[in-house]
Amino acid sequence: MLKGKTVLLGVSSSIAAYKAATLASALVKQHAAVEVVMTENATKFVTPLVFEQLTGRRTMVDTFDRNFSHQVEHISLAARTDLVIIAPATANVAAKLAHGLADDMLTTTVLACRCPKLIAPAMNTNMYENPVTQDNLDILRRYGWEVIEPASGRLACGTTGKGKMPEPEDLLQHVLRHLALPHDLEGKKVLVTAGPTQESLDPVRYLTNHSTGKMGYAIARNAMLRGADVTLISGPTAIAPPPFVKVVNIKSAQDMFEAVAAHYADADFIFKSAAVADYTPAAYADNKMKKKDGDLSIPLKRTQDILKFLGENRVPGQVICGFSMETENMVANSRAKLIKKNVDMICANNLKQAGAGFGVDTNIITLITADDTVELPLLSKDEAAAAIIDRAVALRK
Repeated sequence: MLKGKTVLLGVSSSIAAYKAATLASALVKQHAAVEVVMTENATKFVTPLVFEQLTGRRTMVDTFDRNFSHQVEHISLAARTDLVIIAPATANVAAKLAHGLADDMLTTTVLACRCPKLIAPAMNTNMYENPVTQDNLDILRRYGWEVIEPASGRLACGTTGKGKMPEPEDLLQHVLRHLALPHDLEGKKVLVTAGPTQESLDPVRYLTNHSTGKMGYAIARNAMLRGADVTLISGPTAIAPPPFVKVVNIKSAQDMFEAVAAHYADADFIFKSAAVADYTPAAYADNKMKKKDGDLSIPLKRTQDILKFLGENRVPGQVICGFSMETENMVANSRAKLIKKNVDMICANNLKQAGAGFGVDTNIITLITADDTVELPLLSKDEAAAAIIDRAVALRK
């Protein structure tokens, strides 16, 4: 996802420097060009050779290294850098960056960078919580830096508290958020529903469906990577939520309706991909229903039609996208749903088609709008999410 991007990874003298090697490797696996710049003291924790082996590029430490090209290296590096991430960042490096001090290869290079800048402080809890350190981090924020909050836990000094550098995978997500996709949804609000609902019969049993939430979660992640402010209303799933997304967890169809009603009004785009129960038990048994001889009938009542509610109460300029899971007459049934619910697009698929439907990592979707019908090929759900959002963005223009 980072092909063609250059990431400057700054490494300062914290014991957490060993984690920076894993981050460098993760960035390379995303096809980024990773330029590592270390402070001299950082080399006492991890040798520059480690980063050179991982990145295939010379690790920079000395501003006056004569092995550099004839160019002013810190200036040329700054010019080609798409993102800076300092991980780990000591209190000393944070202080120097906050006040524009440039006395080594790392600080001189970063001072010349005009790209997005991220910093991941890693230090003893008392050092991190010291008002001077906090003031320096606030200064960096005012200058446009993104300060990644450290984690809490047992530190190398033996104390327990806040100051651990986040795991490399978490730091990678911060980089992807900035660089993976063009931010064509910057400033937009996106509402996504995903997963199944659970309709309780008694304290033990509930009615549900086979939805895993994968499609909706993919849409939420893609929208986030494109710069949107995303709210994900999710039924019970086994999927970790996408980072940097506000998640509202619900269980029942009524819960889903209430959450959507509370969040839809300021959304620019709504993707209602959740598999919401059409019916719920007419009565809830306070105690477990005991098994009896003979058959059992369970009276059901209709749930709130969330998509219809959205169509009837739509905000001007809002793009509403519904989903349709069919087993026959897919296009005809979905187009009728488009008209009846007063929405802009229906993403339809056929449960009987191999590669589509619940619980798989692929999908075969037909995008149905008032003007046309577009059949997408077999795609991963991430690819399908991108195509769905592309079409929704085109509808808003």
